[in-house]
Amino acid sequence: MSLLTLTVGAAANGGSCVAREDGRVVFVRYALPGETVRAHITDQRGSYWHAAAVEIVDPSPDRVDPLCPIAGPEGAGCCDLSFATPEAVRRIKAEVVANQVERLGGYRWETEGAGAEFIRTPSAVGWRTRVRLEVGADGRPGFHRYHSNDLVTDLNCAQLPAGLLQDLPEDQFRPGDQVHVVLDDEGTRHIVCGGPQRRTRVVEGAYEGQQIVGDRRWSLPVTAFWQAHREAADFYSALVVDWARLAPGGSAWDLYGGAGVFAAALADVVGADGHVVSVDTSRSGSKAGRAALADTPQVRFVTDSVRRMLGAHHGAAPDVAVLDPPRTGAGREIIEQVAAAGVPRVIHIGCEAASFARDVGLYRKQGYTVEQIRVFDAFPLTHHVECFALLTR
Repeated sequence: MSLLTLTVGAAANGGSCVAREDGRVVFVRYALPGETVRAHITDQRGSYWHAAAVEIVDPSPDRVDPLCPIAGPEGAGCCDLSFATPEAVRRIKAEVVANQVERLGGYRWETEGAGAEFIRTPSAVGWRTRVRLEVGADGRPGFHRYHSNDLVTDLNCAQLPAGLLQDLPEDQFRPGDQVHVVLDDEGTRHIVCGGPQRRTRVVEGAYEGQQIVGDRRWSLPVTAFWQAHREAADFYSALVVDWARLAPGGSAWDLYGGAGVFAAALADVVGADGHVVSVDTSRSGSKAGRAALADTPQVRFVTDSVRRMLGAHHGAAPDVAVLDPPRTGAGREIIEQVAAAGVPRVIHIGCEAASFARDVGLYRKQGYTVEQIRVFDAFPLTHHVECFALLTR
């Protein structure tokens, strides 16, 4: 095993810290800024090397015993920052986003020393209500190791609430299955299995779980997208309504809208005289949204790509557009279409710092001004974040 002794610098996007060896950049996982570590080189291809810290020579004061017992260089890839204090993790996340937004978006976001914000509950553990496992050749479910097909079959991940993975019916799993386990908002556990070219099977609970935001209920397939953090859907909806600044009779687009959670919140504000359009390619999401909002005629669901919907739009611009694209971001074409439509107020959401930063830069090139940025620790114990930007012109 090739080992180097490295003193690492600032955190980089993606969960590593930056070190240098003979002028070469080395991205070191499982290290904290300022630490000296012994690191195993895992990848020497290309312009950069990648490594994993396997021995901490000079630890950071922010280092603690791992809060997740199964994560680490030889463990699962779940909680890649569980060895730092939650306060340090939130600070690092904000610094990473600020760096990306300035470097890729051309905008200086002043964090003023504040870290990524809580989502209501100030706890780093037990926040996740849905998880996907894979079943190995031995019939046992597990989590993947980082960038590996190998599985860790100890399921005691600190992100999960007690009991979520207790007494799994492993006798009903098949090698190669993907196992979706969801604890819905009624406290019912659902387990659904499937896989490539396999029929989906319900092995516990039901195919659809019950998700509740405010006084509205969604019956949503266990395999469909829903926010993983137990507080996120309700919390984000309140923030979107606050930033939208809509009035009765107003209009909004909910782009990449999924099951229409934001559409529902916006519809409550614009009322029966307003209009909200929710757009997503997911048929299951649109179907669940139509059912949940059947009593809300001011919401229209469009099951299509955002690009095609925007390309076909020739009417008046809405008062606000909310975009919650996938990890790759919205990108140049979509943002140019939003700008060409004349949307004066945009709420843009991103779960990957670099993609979010690039999108912010694209809005700025279209004449938008960044009014606010907020970053949330929506995925405690990991390097992942949720970023919100309010843009106006």
